[in-house]
Amino acid sequence: MSSVSRHLLVVQHAPTPTVRRLADAVVAGARDDAIEGVEVVVREALEANAEDVLAADGYLLGTPANFGYMSGALKHFFDTIFLQAGGALADDGSGGSASSSGTKKPWGLWVHGRYDTTGAVRSVESIVGALGWRRAADHLTVLGDVAAPETDRAHTLGATLAATLMG
Repeated sequence: MSSVSRHLLVVQHAPTPTVRRLADAVVAGARDDAIEGVEVVVREALEANAEDVLAADGYLLGTPANFGYMSGALKHFFDTIFLQAGGALADDGSGGSASSSGTKKPWGLWVHGRYDTTGAVRSVESIVGALGWRRAADHLTVLGDVAAPETDRAHTLGATLAATLMG
């Protein structure tokens, strides 16, 4: 087995059993036996910090869709790490393009909602765009119940991001 050379940071807010099933499947995919040389670091959104972000080579983000937006916990994560992680703001205070120190690190997203995930996805994309990361996989959006097809897709998302880091 090869030594760990890359780090995948999973930042998630999974407050319900439904969202937890997706989170667990994403992490299991990222830690699949076929993935070598990638350490998966899992942090709850309220515990992750800029040091975690700066040490990572890629990111997986997970959130429920709350009132048309990402969870408050994931928003707090972004508020906490944004400038230290290379985020840039325009003169009017909106998200600007990332600073020249942006590294275009790969990222992926899963969102669970009861009725809609559009606003949650859009809000995450807006912030991540200002961080200069590059989307490495299609977003996983799930409405309603989570069963085997959804957890299979979540596993695939985790494995895809981890495999991206293998080189």
